Amino acid sequence: MSAGLATSTRSIEREIWGLLERVPDPEIPVLNIVDLGIVRGVHADPAGQVEVQITPTYSACPATEVIRASVRQALDRGGFHEAIVREALSPAWTSDWITDRGREKLRQFGIAPPEKGVGNVRQLFSTRPVACPRCNSTTTERISEFGSTPCKAHYRCQACLEPFDHFKCL
Repeated sequence: MSAGLATSTRSIEREIWGLLERVPDPEIPVLNIVDLGIVRGVHADPAGQVEVQITPTYSACPATEVIRASVRQALDRGGFHEAIVREALSPAWTSDWITDRGREKLRQFGIAPPEKGVGNVRQLFSTRPVACPRCNSTTTERISEFGSTPCKAHYRCQACLEPFDHFKCL
C-alpha cells in the first residue's frame, strides 16, 4: 500500500472514531461508546470498505441493539452508508476497557467507576472498598447487587449518607 493510501485510510478511520465519540451510551448518556470501550476497532481498506467492530458490555445487555442502531445512524450521517458494523464477542468486553476519561465522567456523574486491572477472575470476588464518587470516602456499603442497570450495584456512603451506583467490574 502506498503512503498516500495509508494516510487516506488512517484519515477515514480517525473521522469514524470522531463520529463514534458522539454516540452516547443509551443507559449512561454521560459516556460515549468509545469511552465505554464498546468500539473495539475501526478499519478502512484502500478500496474504501469500512468495518466497525463493537463489543457489548455483556451478552445480555439490553442496550446492544440500540447501540448498534446508533452506530449505523452515525455512520450514515457521516456518509459511510456502506460501512459494515460487526459484533466482536471475543475477547469479551471488560471494564478495564473504559478509558480514563470515561472513568472520570462516571465519577462526575455520581457513579463509582470500576477498579482497573481486574484481569484475574479471583479479583472479581474480592471485597475491595468502593469509594463514594461524591466525597471519596471508602466507608461505603453495598445495598443491592443490582443498581439502576444490571451492570451496576447500588451502594450507600456512610460518611455523606448519599446513595450511588457502582459500575461493576466485569
